[in-house]
Amino acid sequence: MSEKIFIGADHAGFDFKDKIKEELMKKYDVEDLAPEFKEGDDYPDIAFRVAEKVADNKNSKGILICGSGAGMVIAANKVKGIRAAEVFDKYSAEMSREHNDANIASFGERDVSFNKLKELLGIWLKTPFSKEERHSRRIKKISNYEK
Repeated sequence: MSEKIFIGADHAGFDFKDKIKEELMKKYDVEDLAPEFKEGDDYPDIAFRVAEKVADNKNSKGILICGSGAGMVIAANKVKGIRAAEVFDKYSAEMSREHNDANIASFGERDVSFNKLKELLGIWLKTPFSKEERHSRRIKKISNYEK
């Protein structure tokens, strides 16, 4: 079975979420945790929903989309076991995976075009964690702090 991806967006990211979901479903097992548009919904609710699913499903990844990407990252990182990163350029896409083993990527629909989001998500999904000792050690420190 293909890798599991949980996806969610608030009202400000809903359009891109639906478009990228269609693309992802060609290669991945995708579960949409915010399938209906709700004007005035609160991004923390969606971020927590996606983050809890990623934390409970080993080797899965999450994608969050809101207006800026920042609020979703803040909320998602409150869930134990989550390493969410705001992805806004190629460098942040690569380094968040390679050095931080990020398991959730957050995007701002108001900050990037759909084609740019698609490009950055592709980089993020394809970039493996380096597993270098220094990066593993740092991630372990974060995990230990969460206990």
